[in-house]
Amino acid sequence: MAIQSMTGFARAEGSHGDASWAWEVKSVNGKGLDARCRLPSGFDGLEQKVRAAIAERFRRGNISASLNVTRSAEVSGYKVNVALLDQVADALDIVKGKLPDAAPPRLDGILALRGLIEVEDERQSEDERKTFESAVMKGLEEVLLRLEAGRNEEGARLAEVLSGHVSELERLSEGARNIAATQPDAITARLKTQVEALLASVPALTEERLAQEAALLMTKADIREEIDRLRAHLEAVRELLSGGGAVGRRLDFLCQELNREANTLCSKSSDVDLTRLGLNLKATIDQFREQVQNIE
Repeated sequence: MAIQSMTGFARAEGSHGDASWAWEVKSVNGKGLDARCRLPSGFDGLEQKVRAAIAERFRRGNISASLNVTRSAEVSGYKVNVALLDQVADALDIVKGKLPDAAPPRLDGILALRGLIEVEDERQSEDERKTFESAVMKGLEEVLLRLEAGRNEEGARLAEVLSGHVSELERLSEGARNIAATQPDAITARLKTQVEALLASVPALTEERLAQEAALLMTKADIREEIDRLRAHLEAVRELLSGGGAVGRRLDFLCQELNREANTLCSKSSDVDLTRLGLNLKATIDQFREQVQNIE
């Protein structure tokens, strides 16, 4: 499976009989899947089907689908959805009972309720209406396929960018490993120099005591575990990128783990080069995480 971006746009048009339709679907980043749709009057019954079609194909993203229907001839008129009006009336009775002092609703406000006034087309039979709705839903499948293709294309570009960041993180981790290998000798030499400078007038420390102090400092400054965990996390990232699918949340979690190890590395560092390298690690991880936010 390919990695998919959460951003995209698609449009599809079609016609059936004396009417034409056009779907537009937009997708942006989101923590989960939030499907919204805007349908013309008379097509409210399709809302659940639209939401289900979106949920079947996508896992994450704020996705909005809008349908526009145009008829070549004027409609015959409008009709009131009596069943819905009865429900509204019952609800108003309940509200009036609980809030007796509330102002009564205005007629224009009631008529503005979605689905209360429906387009009436006597020229279109029930079978013709169902056939047209079926054609509209096929158009929805077409536009969702186009949206998926667009998100896949963007995902492929993001995968290349992410892979480049991972390569840089691997290079920096290897650099930290090389610096860590030279730390014991550097710490011992630095400690000896500091002791000689501070205790010039006092009998020098024994070699045994110096070795103990150096061992203590090396233990506190040991970053090998952090580097090993960094490399393990980067291997996991590589596996997710190669496996594809909806991996955005898992990649985001690994970003947190990578950042934690980089912070610990910087806090343990007593070497200018290692500190600089740790800061570069953090900057690259931030760039990586910024791109991960676009992944499904």
